[in-house]
Amino acid sequence: MTDTPHSPAVEAGILAAALPYIRRFQDKTIVVKYGGNAMTDENLKHCFARDVVLLKLVGMNPVVVHGGGPQIDDLLRRVGKQGQFIQGMRVTDAETMELVEMVLGGQVNKEIVALINQHGGKAVGLTGKDGSFIRARKLLMPNRDKPADLIDIGQVGDITSIDPSLISFLDTGDFIPVIAPIGVGEDGESYNINADVVAGKLAEILKAEKLVLLTNTPGVLDKDGKLLTGLTPKQIDDLVADGTLSGGMLPKIGSAMDAARSGVRNVHIIDGRVEHALLLEILTDHGVGTMIKSK
Repeated sequence: MTDTPHSPAVEAGILAAALPYIRRFQDKTIVVKYGGNAMTDENLKHCFARDVVLLKLVGMNPVVVHGGGPQIDDLLRRVGKQGQFIQGMRVTDAETMELVEMVLGGQVNKEIVALINQHGGKAVGLTGKDGSFIRARKLLMPNRDKPADLIDIGQVGDITSIDPSLISFLDTGDFIPVIAPIGVGEDGESYNINADVVAGKLAEILKAEKLVLLTNTPGVLDKDGKLLTGLTPKQIDDLVADGTLSGGMLPKIGSAMDAARSGVRNVHIIDGRVEHALLLEILTDHGVGTMIKSK
């Protein structure tokens, strides 16, 4: 898809229409979970990098948290391992953890940093082990069918604390933090943490103005595949109970709801397959997804 050329007057009007949003979000923190097709399609990757650089240049503080599911699955296949998920969370044994760390902290993180820098930003790649800024413990998940039973899914982490000082320090130097969702335990062990969960918790700790989760769907869909543009916690509970929300959408929606309840003013799940989805969500009134409400 290519951009349609506009007349100079139309282009000027588009820029002028963004002014109220630029003023409103001036010096505000915006946490973006980057994942899905936006991470694998070449055109969308460059669109995302340009969007992040533009947000920084007009005075906002974007913080990027990324996933890497397809890249991890690809490497697991190459070494003869099959990825396994329980309730949307990746089962992570010691060998898988090594591969996860290699893909997320190395390959994917550095590629995103390079793309943002290529488009004029100053990105810095981090994992939660840097400065031990994301501390975690082993996550034991309640079994949805038997809540009293806890499921051990290996080296998957539950965040115990996030130290915001490293991110704040980078912000003061006009850097754009790009964070791989790996936490560190008390004994220095690595934990794989769901990227949506990290983004939500980070938005809460940084007192972010917005949390934006990019996904491979138009947003949250009802049973008939229609987009739900706004959701309350009660509606979300009903959608989980009747099975409309399942799999990878569960940690996404849970983290979005926790962030909304913890004071993050605007929480959105948006379609990362749309070019410049981030700019559409932040700098226009043409949102491209679902807004999660706190009540």
